[in-house]
Amino acid sequence: MARRPLPRILSSGSVQLARSREIARTAADSATDVLHPLITVSRGLRKLAATARAKWAATPKERRGPTLFLVAACILVVALVPYGPLLALVVLMGAAAWLGRERPVVKTGPDDAEIARLKGLYEALVPYLSLPEDPEPLFAHGGDWAAVFGDYAFDEDGRLTRLRISYPPYFTDGEPAARARIEQLLHAKSGRGREYLFDWDEEGNRLTLRVLPALPTTIAAQRFVTVPGETVLGFTDADAVQRTVPVRASDGTEDAPAVVWRTGPRSTEPHLLAVGQPGGGTSSLLRSIALQALPHGDVLVIEGSGTGEYACLVGRDGVLAVECGLAGALASLEWAAHETERRLIAANRARQAGQPTPEDTRRPLWILLDRPSVLGHLAAAGGRPDPQDLLQVPLRHGRAASVTVVVAEQFDSLDSLSETVRTHTRARIVLGPAAPDRIAAVLGAPPHTTPVPDVPPGRGYARLGAGPVLRLQVPATPDPYDDATSEAHRRAVLELLPERRTASVAAVGTASGSVPGSASASAPGPVAPEPEPEREREPELAADPARELGQDLDTDTAPTFRKEPGPATLPSPVPAEG
Repeated sequence: MARRPLPRILSSGSVQLARSREIARTAADSATDVLHPLITVSRGLRKLAATARAKWAATPKERRGPTLFLVAACILVVALVPYGPLLALVVLMGAAAWLGRERPVVKTGPDDAEIARLKGLYEALVPYLSLPEDPEPLFAHGGDWAAVFGDYAFDEDGRLTRLRISYPPYFTDGEPAARARIEQLLHAKSGRGREYLFDWDEEGNRLTLRVLPALPTTIAAQRFVTVPGETVLGFTDADAVQRTVPVRASDGTEDAPAVVWRTGPRSTEPHLLAVGQPGGGTSSLLRSIALQALPHGDVLVIEGSGTGEYACLVGRDGVLAVECGLAGALASLEWAAHETERRLIAANRARQAGQPTPEDTRRPLWILLDRPSVLGHLAAAGGRPDPQDLLQVPLRHGRAASVTVVVAEQFDSLDSLSETVRTHTRARIVLGPAAPDRIAAVLGAPPHTTPVPDVPPGRGYARLGAGPVLRLQVPATPDPYDDATSEAHRRAVLELLPERRTASVAAVGTASGSVPGSASASAPGPVAPEPEPEREREPELAADPARELGQDLDTDTAPTFRKEPGPATLPSPVPAEG
């Protein structure tokens, strides 16, 4: 049997009904907007009437007669005063409008969803913070969560942003493993994807959980207000350091808390090791350090990855060399070792003669080595010495010779670093996403926050010597020759670069055969090992190197020195003008 169609009035009734509802809702909203003052005054009059009724009910019976007489006298006076009734009506309407206004609802406690979240967190902590032998446990199934939770706050999504927990005194808060279990549980129950700070108060048996805001990424490379010997590694939380520097950000000028690294003869952490994931920002960190070091010293850059990340530094005043190949890297590092020896001998002779140290020995020399593991693999394949072996003299005695070494490596090649590099690089930085145990293995101490899986380039942690672990955001210092670099960042980096080296200085360096001053950059990519050139016969060695250097070197680890103040084939660098 064919189905008959519904009558038109029934098929189109739902559409007309929906349209009628929409018209009625629109008319009601318009009427509410028009009659809003009248509604406010009516609400206020109702509150005034309720207040008057409550006052009359609270007045004793023996005082109601005098009260009525006083009210009637006031009304009579107002009626006899010129414009009295009009003024009384205006005052009454004003009072009614003030009492009838809509006031924002003040939240005095957690709502049902927040209470449920706090109860769930309380029940999850019971197995970790309770003992069966405790007669009055703070944490028990079905217990009172309000007795242990305080100073709690939630965000718009209903997730915890701050919480103070009181735990029993017998909890082993001095053991890192016990702390890690509680922190992992709170991190999971409070919401992942955010960075939490855990502040343990062992004396008061309290744990404070706080969500940290993200560090700003709007600070680019610029001239920071520092003295020679200070380098701004990045920026951290305001309550973590006591020093701020004025900076220019994309949203204006501000005073940002900076992580300042001090180098030089009086530094306790003269060398730096930066470890990160690919794209974590280690190359950006080395460029930032180079730009801050060039106004006061000389820079030697050795890039093992061969990607041309430091091509913008080639030929600049103060840049001794930018090497990407194995042969150039070995020659540059060998020169750096001889230069360190020359500075030590010259400074020791000046001190023995009672004279100030020469100016060329006080000018800082920076050795920036990126990805030494790649060069080590090439050297091992060609039977050449590992470039890290040539860093022993600058690392061990660089502090006295004003030589600073900065090494950048990735996590997957961290095992290839030599023991000398690991021992003498006491300033450590970890950039990019990493697990807490890997961060603790590099820094020597676990971070006080929970690392997040997704971080911008240049975000990580820093620890200078035996100091605390600090959050760090490196200033944006990208490669200005990269097509992906924004115009603002490219202009900021190019403005900090020194002028190109003059042709006369470059010619002098080339004629002398020295590595510094040549501004050579090998072609990116693996370079086949070259045969070792024949060297001239070296002069006779000094009879007593330890006596020659005084107390600057240990007799057990003193390298071989020549009688001359400097190497025969690798003279000292020419200081940059200006």
